[in-house]
This record gives sequence, C-alpha cells and structure tokens, in this order.
Amino acid sequence: MTERFPKGDAEADRAGASDTNSPLLEVDGLETHFPITTRWLRREVGRIRAVDGVSFAIDRGEAFGLVGESGSGKTTAAHSILGLEEPTGGAVRFDGQLVDELTGWELQQFRRRAQLVVQNPDDAFNPRLPVGKSVAEPLALHGMDDEERRRAIVADLLERVGLEATDANRFPHEFSGGEKQRLSIARALVVNPDLIVADEPTSALDGRVKADVLSLLDELRREFDIAVLCISHDIDVVRRFCDRVGVMYLGELVERGETEAVLESPAHPYTRVLIGSIPSLDPSDRSLVRPLTETVPAPSDPPSGCRFHPRCQELIPPTASLEREDWRAIARFRFALQEGTVPEPIAVDSGTRVDPETVRDAFDLPTDLPNEGIEDAVEAATRAVADGDLERARERLAESLSTVCERTQPEAGDECEHLVRCHRYDSTIEAEPIPWRG
Repeated sequence: MTERFPKGDAEADRAGASDTNSPLLEVDGLETHFPITTRWLRREVGRIRAVDGVSFAIDRGEAFGLVGESGSGKTTAAHSILGLEEPTGGAVRFDGQLVDELTGWELQQFRRRAQLVVQNPDDAFNPRLPVGKSVAEPLALHGMDDEERRRAIVADLLERVGLEATDANRFPHEFSGGEKQRLSIARALVVNPDLIVADEPTSALDGRVKADVLSLLDELRREFDIAVLCISHDIDVVRRFCDRVGVMYLGELVERGETEAVLESPAHPYTRVLIGSIPSLDPSDRSLVRPLTETVPAPSDPPSGCRFHPRCQELIPPTASLEREDWRAIARFRFALQEGTVPEPIAVDSGTRVDPETVRDAFDLPTDLPNEGIEDAVEAATRAVADGDLERARERLAESLSTVCERTQPEAGDECEHLVRCHRYDSTIEAEPIPWRG
C-alpha cells in the first residue's frame, strides 16, 4: 500500500487530542440562520432558520445518516460543520476542539481530516485537467511537494476505488456518473481523512451503480476506520449504509437513534411519513402514509410548537372525547383554511355563496360531534366559509381547536428507546403513543 500522507504529520496532528473513546465529531445545538433583507437599505426583516438547534455525535469509524425531505436543512448542517457556512449558534467539536476557534495550522489540519464528497461529482473536477491531477491537488495544497509520490498515491487510490491507475490521464467527461463518484471518493481519501461528509453520494446513480458505490464507501470506511456523515433523502441508502440515523424536519432533529430501531419502529409521525412514502412494488398496496396537508411551511416562518403539527396525522386532540378519524378530518379542515386551500366546488373568491352542508361534504367533516363546543366551532366555521369569510373561519377554529402540539415545543425524550421530539412521548401530557404498523 502506498503511504497516503506523511506519518509525522498525522501523529503531530493528533498530539494533545482528546481521549480516543470520546466522539470524533460532536454537534451541540447547531444553528445556521440566514438574514432576509430589504432591497434598498438592506434592513433585516426576517430570518431563514435553515438549521435550528441540531445535536448529535459521531464516533470514529461510525456511519451516521441525516435524512429528510428537500429543504429540511441536511446539507446546510453538513456545510456548517465543515465551515463552508458560518453557524449563528451552537458548537461543533472535532476531536475535542471547537472548530470555530481553530486558526492557522490547526485549521489547516481540520480541513485535511474532514473531507466532503459532493452530490454532483462534476463539481469536484476541473474539466480541463486530467482526473489524476485533480485527485492529487489536495496533496499539493497540504504540503506534499514530491510529484512522483503524489502520482503513486493517486494510482494506488484509483485502483482501490475500482478504477485503473492509467485512468489518471483521462479527463472527467470520459467517465460515467458512477466512475466520477468513485473519483470523487478517491479525491476525499487522498489526504487520509478521519471524517468524510458524503452529501447525497448516490442520488444521481441508478440502482446497480448506487449499490456498488455504497459497498465501496462501506469497505473503505471499515478498512481505514473513517467516520462518515451521510446526507440523504433516500431511506434505503441510510438503511443499508448507516449505523445510526437522525431525521431532520424544518431545521430540527425530530428523531435519532440506531438505524434499525428508528426505521423498523419509527416513533415520530414525520419519520413514519418518510418511511410510509416509499413506493411499493406491490400494485395492490394502498398503504401510502400521507400527511394532513402536502404544503411544507417556510423555514423563514416555521409553525409554533411542534413544527410538524400542521401536517401531522397523530396531532393530539383538544379533548379525548373525539374519535381519531373525526379529529383528523377537523384538523385537516383547519389547516387547509390556514393555507387558503379550498376545494373547487366552494369557489370562495367567486363571491358566490354556497350552503354550509356543501362545505361539510367538500371537507368530509363529521356531524353530531360529541363535544358541543367543538361542534359549535365547526358549524360556525363552515358557515363562515360558505359566506366566503375564510379569516373568520380560521379565527373560530383556532379559538376552540387549539392543541398542545401548536402551543408548546416538544422536548427531546428517549422513552421509546431512542430520541424522539414528539408530545406523544412526553410523560406530562395525556396522550398515548400510537403503534406503528409498517
């Protein structure tokens, strides 16, 4: 095996480092907010809370996955950890040292020890340079002046990732997508890192190539004892590759634990939606899990309390007297009005008044509810919608249908054997966790 980086540098790099039993990477309450400013005076009028209080740790040699739909803050969290985005709060510790306090040589060593594999491998290579020079470039940047040694290291790594040593003389456009991703992995490995951040490493690949790349990453991780932070929206990638997983929604970590525990027995309703939305190969399967509403709130104006509550099928009712399906229909009605989503037969903006019963039918609302206060609120809201007054309908429903899920932010608890941020796992609230039927 060709020496990938000088041993002296690696030993000096670890001098004075923390106990090897401590996590390699610790993320504590990480926040990354982006200001929203006016066009002329650049006055701040709001903030995009892309990452908002995320905490997790990664051990040496461990694969940790961050999963969530687009816009959940996964990539911003990864870039903030690496210093590509400047965090606005929280702390990131690498081998016991605060990353934002690193300067000079220590900062250079952190940049060597923590490498990024980007989603699109074309972004990692100069189209005018042979790939061998691009893969060797980090070695030169970190002080390896011996060109012959750089070539030998690159040749060794190309073979390790399943390519030929002679491929170093070819240009990026001559490789397939899977081959370019292998080159991107080689470029990250060339400086002997301790942590690789893989941002959607297989999103642009077909099934067979995806499996090959994941197998390669796993093999290299185990061979070189490298920790991997895997960013993905693909549950299958996380299931096959990661030891532990964290689920992100609107900048927050809502569930975290061992991969098998989280994916086989998901506790948070959002995790259940992610897993339940995986397409089935069975054409008769109609078990697709859908949220109450399809609209994802903006990270510049996240909902109060639990951020998932406007979409949550397991929303805690204001009273235990409501049947589960009745409460879901009422909650769906309320949050649809908040979004301004009204079924076509009602046509509020046309100015034509409709019958309240038409409104009930359009939203599939229950009748003769056991709780008189809620029945009155629903009746008043349907009349307001029938009259075209959505604002009055929203106010009437908000007065009587307030839920703890929107009033209070849930604390992170571990009552279900792994961390989950949901009121149904709060012992101070009278709400039973609903069993998962995957």
